Amino acid sequence: MTRERTVWLRADDAVGDWDRRRRRITAGLEAGVDWVVVDEQDVSKVRELGDVRVAAFRSDTDVDVDVDVVGADGEIVDADATGDADPDAVVVGKNSEGDGTVDLPGDFAGSADLSTLRRDGQADGAFVRIFDESYESFAGEAATESEFLLVAAEDWTIIPLENLIARVGEETTLVAGATTAAEAKTAFETLEIGADGVLLDTDDPDEIRQTCEARDEAAREQLELQTATVTEIERVGSADRVCVDTGSIMDHDEGMLVGSMSRGLFFVHAETADSPYVASRPFRVNAGAVHAYARDPGGGTSYLSELSSGDEVQIVSTDGTTREAVVGRAKIERRPMFRVSAEVETADGTDRVETLLQNAETIKLGTPDGRVAVTDLSEGDELLVYYEDVARHFGESVEESIIEK
Repeated sequence: MTRERTVWLRADDAVGDWDRRRRRITAGLEAGVDWVVVDEQDVSKVRELGDVRVAAFRSDTDVDVDVDVVGADGEIVDADATGDADPDAVVVGKNSEGDGTVDLPGDFAGSADLSTLRRDGQADGAFVRIFDESYESFAGEAATESEFLLVAAEDWTIIPLENLIARVGEETTLVAGATTAAEAKTAFETLEIGADGVLLDTDDPDEIRQTCEARDEAAREQLELQTATVTEIERVGSADRVCVDTGSIMDHDEGMLVGSMSRGLFFVHAETADSPYVASRPFRVNAGAVHAYARDPGGGTSYLSELSSGDEVQIVSTDGTTREAVVGRAKIERRPMFRVSAEVETADGTDRVETLLQNAETIKLGTPDGRVAVTDLSEGDELLVYYEDVARHFGESVEESIIEK
């Protein structure tokens, strides 16, 4: 299972006036940021701009969380009464001990920020600017009380990010400050574990977009494909087959992993190539019969018959790189089919894997050297497959013996 990676876009009053903050937030929404971090009075304004999770800075740590906020029209409104003005997370540390506005207590015992975090329902996260080792220690203490820890520094070489990654447990989401996509990429990769998220502080739409791309890349699986040798190709009559039409354009070397047996999935190319009979459909994978499995982004499987508009499927490249795509529709039509059987090398010898694919020259399978149409397959041909010696129950891997034939 891959970890969730997130991009938090900073857009509080430290950024500038509302017009500047609004432009930054709009760029973030278009790029696909996960969170926008603002002051409490701007929560409702962000809600009007788009659907995104909102974290709100609270500078007054002695005020109860159920406070009046300023609405987009300038009127005072009650957050609980409106509902849409409530932030998804409340963060302490701005204009207080977290950012150095107030001196840190010697042993942190008198910290107003920590006291607020320890009160149920008062705050969800802490913001800490790392100036020296005492602030790193304060961040570590805040992490034990926080669902989210947002950290920033003028120079990460002063206190390496590695220290915080090593100190913060899995219970806390660590969000590291960044001003460029390159810094974000480094944060995601540090110690081969990386931060859970980045707190991005930039107005540049390109940097925001590239940071979101770095997030997506960091969260993706890298699969190891292997070869299987075709042992049998058989015409088996007609069956209900599924074309998975996604909302994404796939590259020439991309497709999906599908098969009759969840342990061994065949690489089926997207319809990116033109043919004499039909134009390319680079958003489509003609994936096989309704019973077959398709691999999900989370590492599970779904039956092709279950896929419908709005679901996510895993797109795979021939080098094992993965990404996600949204299903636009799943077209089920009755078509003549081939049964393709192949043999794969395993740790215990060999295993047989199979799938049903439509009898059409537009359906192409991945090979070590490129692709081959299912209509041109011969015994002895080598195909790309993803093999894992596990059984599955409702799409999840389980340790039990299951016979598929």
